[in-house]
Amino acid sequence: MMTPEFFMDIEKKTFSPYAQLTSASKGRERPEETSPVRTAYQRDRDRIIHSKSFRRLMHKTQVFLSPVDEHYRTRMTHTLEVTQIARIVARALRLNEDLTEAIALGHDLGHTPFGHAGEEALRTCYDPTFHHAKQSLRVVDRLENDGEGLNLTFEVRDGILNHSGKALAETLEGRIVKFADRIAYINSDIDDAIRGGILSLSDIPSDLLEILGEGYSERINRMVLSLVEGSTDKNEIVMTEPVGEATERLRAFLTDRVYINSAAKVEEHKAKDLLVSLFGYYTERPDELPPLYRRIAEEDGIKTSVADFISCMTDRYAVDLFRRLFIPDVWRGGAV
Repeated sequence: MMTPEFFMDIEKKTFSPYAQLTSASKGRERPEETSPVRTAYQRDRDRIIHSKSFRRLMHKTQVFLSPVDEHYRTRMTHTLEVTQIARIVARALRLNEDLTEAIALGHDLGHTPFGHAGEEALRTCYDPTFHHAKQSLRVVDRLENDGEGLNLTFEVRDGILNHSGKALAETLEGRIVKFADRIAYINSDIDDAIRGGILSLSDIPSDLLEILGEGYSERINRMVLSLVEGSTDKNEIVMTEPVGEATERLRAFLTDRVYINSAAKVEEHKAKDLLVSLFGYYTERPDELPPLYRRIAEEDGIKTSVADFISCMTDRYAVDLFRRLFIPDVWRGGAV
């Protein structure tokens, strides 16, 4: 039978000198027996895939609130796209593909319902510093497995926490996920915005299209190749110029045209108000929280517990709960 040492020996022989070796992991908070057929990072990947929070991603908004067209991205499809891109880059750079995959699959587990609108709602009513990356780490550390957490390795946890914003993961594998996340959402959000009639290809500055390409697949391919070329044989993850600069300009363009001032956002205030109302309701009535969150309320405080409860909701669960708590039965049934 194969042993963990067999797989780790393969890593030492084939990985880049800049790769994170499984044998060099800082380990788990709670030590465990090793698996005879899976490395520690493979086990982390499997725990994330089999978690409840991962399954809930299929019913969480990416950009468009509850779209009728089933071809719009959800948080789940976004996560799979990030994972696919990240694995390609990790393999091309001879880095630890298993670690990269685990981080990518877990990076958005703490995202609220209604996308960034939900995140902003919890910043308003709970904590101005609330961020989905920190909440994703809390999900795997504290909320999953009925409050026991998934006991993931340090490197996966670090990559999840630092996949967004200015912070950098300690490993190159974690830094790949940061880039893969941007490459995925920039291109999928353009695709969905064009599908929704919010953008047309002609709206995008022509010089950016000239550098990055006009087609969805073409743009992703150029960004990925730029990332691989810029990072080969280096102890850093960077894009080459001018692709890197054009990618950042395209992201700024989307922020202005789609993420802030578009038809996709006209009803976001309603989603925010809905979550703020749920937050107020349960902070006043913590006894009505599910058992896990009642336990968390006793240990970490009521507001933290309610924020945990809300962040774990899917879009439709939040809407259905709001209807049950705030809409009279006769109106919910459509009777006059």
